[in-house]
Amino acid sequence: MTTTVPARDTLTVLRARGRLRGSIALLGPAFVAAVAYVDPGNFATNFTAGAHFGYMLIWVIVVANLSAMLVQYLSAKAGVATGRDLPELCREFLPRPASRGLWVQAEIMAMATDLAEFLGAAVGLNLLFHVPLFPAGLITAVVAFGILGLEQRGYRRFELAIVALLGIVLLGFLYDLLAVRPSPASAVSGLVPTLAGGDSLILVCGIIGATVMPHVVYLHSALTKSRIACRDDAERQELLRFQRLDVVIGLGAAGLINLSMLVVAAALFHGTSFNGDPITAAHDGLGRLVGGGAALAFAMALLASGLSSSSVGTYAGQVVMQGFIRRRIPLFLRRAVTMAPALIVLALGLPPTASLVVSQVVLSFGIPFALVPLLLVTRRRDIMGVFVNHRLTTTAAGVVVSLIIALNAYLLLDTFL
Repeated sequence: MTTTVPARDTLTVLRARGRLRGSIALLGPAFVAAVAYVDPGNFATNFTAGAHFGYMLIWVIVVANLSAMLVQYLSAKAGVATGRDLPELCREFLPRPASRGLWVQAEIMAMATDLAEFLGAAVGLNLLFHVPLFPAGLITAVVAFGILGLEQRGYRRFELAIVALLGIVLLGFLYDLLAVRPSPASAVSGLVPTLAGGDSLILVCGIIGATVMPHVVYLHSALTKSRIACRDDAERQELLRFQRLDVVIGLGAAGLINLSMLVVAAALFHGTSFNGDPITAAHDGLGRLVGGGAALAFAMALLASGLSSSSVGTYAGQVVMQGFIRRRIPLFLRRAVTMAPALIVLALGLPPTASLVVSQVVLSFGIPFALVPLLLVTRRRDIMGVFVNHRLTTTAAGVVVSLIIALNAYLLLDTFL
């Protein structure tokens, strides 16, 4: 799927709308990416972390979100500077076997992503309307296609629909946060890096896997590559300033939502008999301890998260396939293939939240395969021109990639040895 951008969408035309309206029109891609950072996988990992370890892992969410801001800006910059998305750049500048290998692993990551999104939306429908999980998964697929259909009518309608769903998630957790009234001092104490053994490390990898999402690293560059027509490098530089603002606002909102999830779970459930499926237990606990409004806000946020992230995931899958191997398949077929694992989990009655956490750990292992190519591309002057990374930017991104790889290696050793 490619986004057709009307020729009238230029910086000159947008400036003519006035400072405020013109600036707002330049924002949007980072909000689409931000949806993936608050998908149902985040519900699973954040509520599990808060219930089991209290406020201890707040620092992980902060670090992961700051890393996500850097990564998504680099992806947006690659699209603006080159007019191509990251999969296209990988196909053009990396060896053919490496490019094909990246495509295969990206498709596997798409299945892990769909697992989290479908399960979350299905659970949300079940909590709100008592729809059985398997039919709820099928309903999710139908709604996701409807949201994607908006993109065919112009990128702005699709972006606004996604922003609206993101707003529902944000308002839902703002309500729950105000209702729970957590201890600010305890939350601040969670900013000190601390771990509590292998179980907490698994959740660290899960939180990172749920926050820094491989598929939106590819997608963000596709959203910015031709969205606004630029005539020269000066206009591209101006557009990049708005992309930085877009990333800070969009990913900042996602970070606040993730923090709210963990804080609510820590305030209500840490040190209690929080047993069974964490998402279902969180919904029931909110209703019992806080009130029906808090439980309703939680379920609506979960449903909005699953529906929006499912649509964004399908869009990213099309970008990945078209960029890496220049192939397109019908959306229905792609959705049928990538949602198969999620429907199998629902049909077999496997624990939804445990499956969500596992999917996020799998995604964590896929992150380096998106970040390393992004780093290699954005540090090359022959590709990026005047927009090549500064040495400090490359160093910071390299540290992020190295830490993620080290965490995953330690998790493997801790699990098997």
